[in-house]
Parts: sequence; structure tokens; C-alpha cells
Amino acid sequence: MFSLIFQKSIPYDTTYPKLPGTRPISPDEWIICDDAFSQQMALRDELIETKRDKVLAISDQANEAAVELSKMALEFSIKSLGYQKSNDEVIRPDEVSIKIDLSDPMRFLGRLVQNDFCILQKVGDEHVLTAASLCFPASWSLEEKFLKPLIDIHIPVKEYDEEIAKRVQRLFDGLQVNRPVWRFNALYYEDPHLFQPRSVNKPRKKPAPNQVNYFRSERQTLIKLPETMAIVFGIHTFVVKMQTLEKE
Repeated sequence: MFSLIFQKSIPYDTTYPKLPGTRPISPDEWIICDDAFSQQMALRDELIETKRDKVLAISDQANEAAVELSKMALEFSIKSLGYQKSNDEVIRPDEVSIKIDLSDPMRFLGRLVQNDFCILQKVGDEHVLTAASLCFPASWSLEEKFLKPLIDIHIPVKEYDEEIAKRVQRLFDGLQVNRPVWRFNALYYEDPHLFQPRSVNKPRKKPAPNQVNYFRSERQTLIKLPETMAIVFGIHTFVVKMQTLEKE
């Protein structure tokens, strides 16, 4: 059983936006660190070591994009997040050193930053999930969604209908290099654990109001890689106790 990890606050207004609800952000705000960094990273390391087949996936098609993303995330971490590079290793803010290994890019990304990453590439008229480092799934299964297009990835999200799907596909098609966007979601849970994979055939039941003890929110970013033109969906997960949210 993994330990419980909470942030002290969420650094944005959690008023729920309509889908897709994206807004532009500065490239300097692409990846962030927060007060749960050390604990979340320790959990990420453990999950990657013990549940690799559940949290990492990559197709041959995505390897070039995954390497490009790894290089970008490494450069960003050193430039903007206080990471230190030493020979063939990088030292995280929690003082853990990890090998810079681009031969296994999704593993490297999973251990580098708090973000989960999903790489989506255009196949025909739709973007398909071709690689992922997903340590903190919020009630969905990477095994089920891998190599699926956007519309199938979002089953069984009721709000994600055909019209929303078309809008999101237009958003993906219109993304420009160096012009990232972000959004967030708002989820109410009775179980605060970060690692919560769940099959589409066994959807999470909405908890009763008296069972809602935790608020979970994903800061979701979208960027377009300049070389491979793949779309990268980044997920930074916050979990706070309801009394924390109510105080805010």
C-alpha cells in the first residue's frame, strides 16, 4: 500500500471550466514543482520499478518524439526548475540522481519530473496515444487506452461527446510550437491515492456527498514538439483534503 500524499494548496482558481476550457500559458510555465515534489517523485520511482507495465508504454512510431520530449524536459528542468547536471546524470531538487538514458525515454521522463506525459500523434484524421508515462492515472487504464484515438481514450466521460471531440481535434490541429495551452479538471474522491488505474468496464462510482473527503485536480498542458510535430499532453496531479480546499 502506497503512502498518502497531499499538497498544501492548489496554485490556481478551481472554478470548473467548460470543456475543453484551455487557456494560453507562457512556455516558462510548462512544468512546475510543488510542495509534494519529494513524496510524489519517490512514489513515481517506486511505481516505475514495480509496475512498469502499468505505468509506461511506447510504440516504435513514438520513439523519436519521446526522445525529443526527453531532451526538452531535461533542458527545461535545468534551466527553470533548479535541476543540476553532472556528467551523464541529472540531480533532482530532492537530491536524487538519475541517469540520463534516452534509450528508455518514457522511463527517464517518468523519473525526471512530477508530470505524467502522454504523446499523441496524427494517424489519419485523429490523434492517437502512441506513448505515455502515466504514474498517477485518475480512474483510467493506460493498457486499455494505448494506441487508441482521442474519442476512444475519453470513453466513458459523458461530457466528451462528438461535438467536444471535434473541438478538441481542432485544438490539437491548431496547436503551434512554443505556444502551449493549459486547462484543469476537478474531481471529488473518497480515496486519495495517486495511483488509481481503472478499467472502462468498471467505472468509478460517484461518491456520496458525505464520502467526499478529497479534491483531486490535474493541471493539464498541451504542447507541440518542434521536430516531430507530436502533441504532448502533460498532467500534474494535485490532491488536497476537502478542508484545505474549503479554507481556500
